[in-house]
Amino acid sequence: MQTVDETAAPAARRRTPRPRADALRNRERIVAAAREMFVEFGPEVPLDDVARRAGVGNATLYRNFPDRAALTHEVVLAVTSRTTDRAEEAVAAESDPFAALSRFVHAAADERIGALCPMLSGVFDKDHPDLLAERRRLEEAVEGLVRRAMTAGRLRTDIAVGDVLVALSQLTRPLPGTACLDIDRFAHRHLQLFLDGLETPARSVLPGSAATLEDMRRRS
Repeated sequence: MQTVDETAAPAARRRTPRPRADALRNRERIVAAAREMFVEFGPEVPLDDVARRAGVGNATLYRNFPDRAALTHEVVLAVTSRTTDRAEEAVAAESDPFAALSRFVHAAADERIGALCPMLSGVFDKDHPDLLAERRRLEEAVEGLVRRAMTAGRLRTDIAVGDVLVALSQLTRPLPGTACLDIDRFAHRHLQLFLDGLETPARSVLPGSAATLEDMRRRS
């Protein structure tokens, strides 16, 4: 007679079943819809409207995200992670370090990184380990882009990583309530002007001091 491993049985019962493919797709649609609506109308957009944009029922949204804080957490995590992926892709695609930095800046705008600012002022755990890990990953990726461009003599030396991140956030940050779907048309123009100002030789002397990652962390 075949014996049953009594120690394995409880572990098998405790094993969490994998989400179904359709459930994962619904979750992804909700996060994507929330990201777009947070950009258009701000992070206080009604969650029922997010569900409608995602094409799911309210019950599906709340089953995945029981409150606004949980949904905001997931959107911030997704935007940060995707933006870091764009930085890594830029390094792989461009042999010129400044071209890689430029590619990343425009790609980060497409990921709606500027929408993070109003979201980060919301009520959720900004020090959650997942968020801190993704933020460090993004900072390291951008720091690498800046360092390579500066080492190659393609980037002015009186700036720091924080200058890039602050400008990127400010130039791509939407105005909530304006339904600014055309912001890309202006954001990419202004980002290119910013990038032209970063390239060597420098055409001016910058006032103040460079913004470092430490500066940004103290202000967040």
